[in-house]
Amino acid sequence: MEGVAAGGSAKQGRDRHFQAILPLRGKILNVEKARLDKTLASEEIRNIITALGTGVGADDFDVTKLRYHRIIIMCDADVDGSHIRTLLLTFFYRQMKELIERGHLYIAQPPLYKAKVGKTERYLKDDHELNAFLMERAVEKRKVRLTSGQEIDGARLIRLLDRMVGYSKLLAMVEKKGTPRALVELMLRGQVKDAEAFTDRTRLQELIKPLRATGADVVLEKDEEHGVFEIVLQVGTNGQTRETRVGDAFISSPEYKALYSAFEEFRDLDQPPLVVVDGGETPVASREELLNLFLAEGQRGVGIQRYKGLGEMNAEQLWESTMDPATRRLLQVRLEDEEVAENIFTTLMGDAVEPRRLFIEENALNVRNLDI
Repeated sequence: MEGVAAGGSAKQGRDRHFQAILPLRGKILNVEKARLDKTLASEEIRNIITALGTGVGADDFDVTKLRYHRIIIMCDADVDGSHIRTLLLTFFYRQMKELIERGHLYIAQPPLYKAKVGKTERYLKDDHELNAFLMERAVEKRKVRLTSGQEIDGARLIRLLDRMVGYSKLLAMVEKKGTPRALVELMLRGQVKDAEAFTDRTRLQELIKPLRATGADVVLEKDEEHGVFEIVLQVGTNGQTRETRVGDAFISSPEYKALYSAFEEFRDLDQPPLVVVDGGETPVASREELLNLFLAEGQRGVGIQRYKGLGEMNAEQLWESTMDPATRRLLQVRLEDEEVAENIFTTLMGDAVEPRRLFIEENALNVRNLDI
């Protein structure tokens, strides 16, 4: 497991009859870039090999000498923890692949949060579980009345609020990459679903009219070769102006498709005024105000502790949340497609920089928990 401090708590909290703990000091060697002799020169790697008892290498590895049925990687739920976990997975894949093939390797899922309500405590794995917990509390005895008079409550309301949380995070990421939030939401509200919209000048002129009304410097430019238009904005940031172009390529991007899918689900909640009914009636003027109201209600009376690392937990907490077989969460590492696995390890852990950069750009939006 990661960290000497966490190792001390884990040793105190473990069940000594069937659990052994091997703390690691920092990040192990990236074996993808190292020869076997250099790999074996690493003290941390030698400790792992000795603890497991199998030996290593084509001539010495013997799976029948494995001392433990389950090998569990336990790392912090942050970027450094993820890096250490990836280095360990690389080691096991390259040097002890048979352990993975036989189903011996697991990844612990330590919680990121502990929520306390009165005397009741609950561990929550990540931001998604925390939001779901808060939403469950918030929607109890509450519902939302739409302008049509329809009322939404229960599981459906929780689902829509959860989608709104994810949508807001993704929209912030898209804006950070250079596409203004106001324009994205205009396209979503205007049901711009595919690239065909960028062949219709009249529709695009109507779409950007609200931006022009605010004084924004926005025009349409036609690509004569392909017969499509682009929306061109001059965006000012920190006293500097940069040009942003939005066209059919953006509409076809995974980011926009994910945003469109989420927005379609809660489109009715984007048409204020809305009313929260909870014995009385509370009008809200926007979708954002509605979400903030429910998040605030969910947090009322709840104490939330965020764990930056396993070392912040005492022995009892580490046992309850991560090590107790009755309550812990484990992910079994499986080798379902060896060709895909080979390509991923080579790309992410190898020496070539450009393939790794492309992989990160293509998959960044699939990240669930991101340290910024």
